[in-house]
Amino acid sequence: MMNKIVYSFILLVALCSCKHGEGEYHGVTDKIEAEGRNYHGTSISSEKYLEGIETIEITEGEHTFLIPERRGQITSYACTECHSKPLQQMQSRDAKKAHWDIKLVHANKNTMNCITCHNPDNMDNLKSLTGHSIDFNNSYNLCNQCHTKQFEDWKGGAHGKRIGGWAPPRASMTCVNCHNPHKPQIASKWPARFNTETVKERE
Repeated sequence: MMNKIVYSFILLVALCSCKHGEGEYHGVTDKIEAEGRNYHGTSISSEKYLEGIETIEITEGEHTFLIPERRGQITSYACTECHSKPLQQMQSRDAKKAHWDIKLVHANKNTMNCITCHNPDNMDNLKSLTGHSIDFNNSYNLCNQCHTKQFEDWKGGAHGKRIGGWAPPRASMTCVNCHNPHKPQIASKWPARFNTETVKERE
């Protein structure tokens, strides 16, 4: 009998303390659901930030977004304009040195060299570790063979730089927009120095 009285009292207190006035909710989830009923999207757009940038649309898994077009940004593309002969014939001592300024600092020489990524049978494309052709516009598919965690984060928007922030349409930089593919590690930087002289001048 005592238990029934205590239970009834607790139930009565719970019912009486429950506020159902306008703008009052049981919890955060209830508030999100209630206030989200009238949400019909945003008028904010990142389109003005994409002006002058040639983009292509890609779909990776359930993510569809824009990335900068790559081939048009490569100064010496198409590669076959110069690579008109098989690579072995172009490597003679008498041939003019090309790509002299590129030093591969990506992995050790036993793991990686130029033809790990570049396709010697079709220089206008890259190639996967299994020999499949990869378009220069989709070079991120070359990177994701080894950098799978970063690739998953990039697809979801957690890794890399967005163009125009989070407003739609979503546009993201690719790996090569931030990393030099031949030397991908981003160099350490010192923080900006605090200018004490400017502070003195303002006093």
